[in-house]
Amino acid sequence: MIVCFDIGGSAIKGAVAYAADRIEPLGRRVTPLDDFNAFVETLRAVIAEAGVKPNRVAISITGVVDPETQAIKCANIPCIDGRQLAAELSGLLDLPVLIANDADCFALAEAGAGAGRGYRIVLGAILGTGVGGGLVVDGRLINAEGGFAGEWGHGPAVAAMAGTPPVAIPVFDCGCGQRGCVDTIGGARGMERLHLTLHGKSLASHEITTLWQNGDAEAARTIDVLVDLISSPLALTVNITGATIVPIGGGLSNVTPLIAEIDKAVRARILRKFDRPLVVPGECRIEPGLIGAAVLGLAGEAQ
Repeated sequence: MIVCFDIGGSAIKGAVAYAADRIEPLGRRVTPLDDFNAFVETLRAVIAEAGVKPNRVAISITGVVDPETQAIKCANIPCIDGRQLAAELSGLLDLPVLIANDADCFALAEAGAGAGRGYRIVLGAILGTGVGGGLVVDGRLINAEGGFAGEWGHGPAVAAMAGTPPVAIPVFDCGCGQRGCVDTIGGARGMERLHLTLHGKSLASHEITTLWQNGDAEAARTIDVLVDLISSPLALTVNITGATIVPIGGGLSNVTPLIAEIDKAVRARILRKFDRPLVVPGECRIEPGLIGAAVLGLAGEAQ
């Protein structure tokens, strides 16, 4: 038995896991952002709910672990940023601790229990507030020791022109420190930024997608540009990784017609031709971070 966590900037969610398909939720608590001691005590409190000391702890978390230093980069939770978090928590909790990025855990969840079942190479792509991803090959996470594989949302990859007819796309600053990343135009905030740029109107992403599905011309133009902008870098990532399925997570994955449009555009731009959907909504609709952390932790326990 292990305890797994899905930790974001708003909440810490915990569960007891006996198998990837046998996960029992524990308490949900607010994430302490600026107090590391409070952060650790919150984890202890959730672990205590299990009633029995687990064999290990596995954590899905916002942020990326440097594979060389094992230090985590996590802007959303300042009290853990820069720490060798797995080693520190192992000592403080007196338990082995495994940590992986939340997008990586999404990819693990989809590969083991979702849309990626039965596929060798699974690229889990996040279209949420921003854009992220993780890569699983033969059931194993490429970033098992930390790293950035699958992060197709970052790097200066946004085209200067997009849409039909083409329109000029400004270069936006990204939170990662670079400029022109897919993250700046590809997620929910990116969609809103595009709509404001194209039409001078500030709307929430759910309003834009609803208007689009109801036939609104301005919203349709925004979606056309968005799909054009993100499909080329996603297609390039598919070509490089050889992924044969791309489950989509995050809030925009719930807009099924949008995922279908992205799938059509990506399949038109890759070398290998598929006569079936390639880019699909993720199937782990409830807490994929916990499922992915469970898969990670249970695999570590079996080694």
